[in-house]
Amino acid sequence: MKNTPSQLKILSIDIGGSHIKATILNIKGELKMEYDKVATPAPASPENVIKAIQTLVKKFPGYDRISVGFPGYVKNGVIKTAPNLSTKLWADFDLAKKLTDVLGKPTQVVNDADMQGLGVVKGKGLEMVITLGTGFGTALLMDGHLLPHFELAHLPIKEGKTYDQYIGERALEKEGKEKWNKRIQKVFEILKTVFNYDTLYIGGGNSDELTFKLDKNMKIVTNADGIKGGARLWLNDDDSKTKRAIATPTA
Repeated sequence: MKNTPSQLKILSIDIGGSHIKATILNIKGELKMEYDKVATPAPASPENVIKAIQTLVKKFPGYDRISVGFPGYVKNGVIKTAPNLSTKLWADFDLAKKLTDVLGKPTQVVNDADMQGLGVVKGKGLEMVITLGTGFGTALLMDGHLLPHFELAHLPIKEGKTYDQYIGERALEKEGKEKWNKRIQKVFEILKTVFNYDTLYIGGGNSDELTFKLDKNMKIVTNADGIKGGARLWLNDDDSKTKRAIATPTA
């Protein structure tokens, strides 16, 4: 994608377990309108989510491209897993193509933590991004390059529990803030030992619930910061340092 037009407008969408958020960005990642959101429908089937997106963006100003962050494993715009929405409903659903057909603009879909990572990292060394929300999202970038996505949330951590089950939204609600924070501290020690990251960025709605002091190379970021990653998906290859399959409208 050479010579990306500087005036390009990008519809950036973040699909979450509780809400679907969207805004319009310029190619620099600057907001051209305030965020808007709707509740994630239940059941969160592809059809219901797409209808919710159509309703959400109906009165948005014009845009040229679409970027989507999705909570699961995404391969070339096709959903492979959706643990917090229903993998059974989403498996092998080509979300990029469907949104392109419905909204009429070229679309890229990536994992939500990956998109957040593109929006927040400084591009120096090994940077890790985690999201503490309905589930546990992770992304890794080296010198600004997005590395292959791993669903670390589904690794076991204790007594048959995965990271999702151990520190996800349900664990916070069930165990309470104090115990949940102790669990988070344990997870942070594991991440520090395993990845030896230069910087850890912590996003997601439950990052507000952290009560302990963070290391100097840890930084809390907002969902607003993360959704800006939608712009970097459309930079030319030399600038974006990432490459994704793009669904384009059919004639």
